[in-house]
Amino acid sequence: MGKNLVQQRRGKNTTAFRAPSFRYIGKVKHPVIGKEDVAIGIVKDIVHSQGHYAPIAQTKFVSGKEELLIAPEGMKVGDEIQIGANAEIDAGNILPLEKIPEGTGIYNIESTPGDGGKFVRSSGNVARITGKNEKGILVMLPSKKERLFNPSCRASIGIVAGSGRKDKPLLKAGNQFYKSKARNRYYPIVCAMSMNAVAHKFGGSRKSKKGKPMASGRFAPPGAKVGSIRPRRSGRRR
Repeated sequence: MGKNLVQQRRGKNTTAFRAPSFRYIGKVKHPVIGKEDVAIGIVKDIVHSQGHYAPIAQTKFVSGKEELLIAPEGMKVGDEIQIGANAEIDAGNILPLEKIPEGTGIYNIESTPGDGGKFVRSSGNVARITGKNEKGILVMLPSKKERLFNPSCRASIGIVAGSGRKDKPLLKAGNQFYKSKARNRYYPIVCAMSMNAVAHKFGGSRKSKKGKPMASGRFAPPGAKVGSIRPRRSGRRR
């Protein structure tokens, strides 16, 4: 009889693996501006969101709209934020990549123009523009990998605030558990034999099942390939 693994149960609308997104303060992305060349906003407050590692800046624009933006290092309440192709090159301002000079530190980079930002959003991260050519804008990500972006993709100037977050130790497993639970991360990850029988096909019993075959089925789908990979053939070569 088949059995769903605990990894396969995730995302099945069960409360055990659901992220508490109702506690998140909202979507944090680059706002869509009107026809004006530069949209100007004022930082009203810098707050914490359970769904984000970086501090969030609550910004009110001249048009009356309020937006949530990722705060860079050095930002404070009352600072001015400019959005547009003609905005100044200053921390927190949002410009298209084609308008940003090479070597400038940037964050919250759009993958496609207008999606609000997908890359380099975690606290302390920064990317840099390394080159421009006819194919696009070459950006070095925090992983030291270079990626080509559309020149019309927007990005924020500066370094994401909260860079000292990783310096504080978690000290105990409980802190890691709640940190993971806030973002629907699977923790702790234990071996299959230590699980209950309902969680894994190798689980159950009070002793390790040393005689249980660990090879997965030859035609098992990707989510069910657990244990050893079944060999293509068996027997002695002749």
